[in-house]
Amino acid sequence: MEVLYIAGGCLWGVEAFIKTLPGVIFTEAGRANGTSPIREGDYDGYAECVKTAFDPAIVTCQELMSYLFEIIDPYSLNKQGQDIGEKYRTGVYSEKPQHLEEAEAFLRERSDYDLIVVEVRALTNYVKSAEEHQDRLTRCPDDYCHIPEELLSKYK
Repeated sequence: MEVLYIAGGCLWGVEAFIKTLPGVIFTEAGRANGTSPIREGDYDGYAECVKTAFDPAIVTCQELMSYLFEIIDPYSLNKQGQDIGEKYRTGVYSEKPQHLEEAEAFLRERSDYDLIVVEVRALTNYVKSAEEHQDRLTRCPDDYCHIPEELLSKYK
């Protein structure tokens, strides 16, 4: 099992989508690369993300990047759907340098590379989101989500 932290705007829909993907073992809503080890307090620079545990024999980091690109606008800086702000930026984060190399390779292979604003960074801090955000769309399916329903259920 390996772990990648995936940011694609509001984490509710990102988690709902990612947990349906082949090879994904576990998901958890959280915050990547903020400066604080706790959730309380002022915004500290984090990106909303989904901690994604996956089986690399079934799905690769580059394939996870491809899935991410199905649900985001990779040219939109700090905005996905109606969600606006730095915490809604898109990116992938990992403690494993090989994941970052694979993610960068995925981006460089694209003809639109110069337009993409998806971050690829080492994970420096992770904080699990409050329980109310875990599997939110499963529990509250009528809540707002920037990802169309047909995409959320595409791999179910």
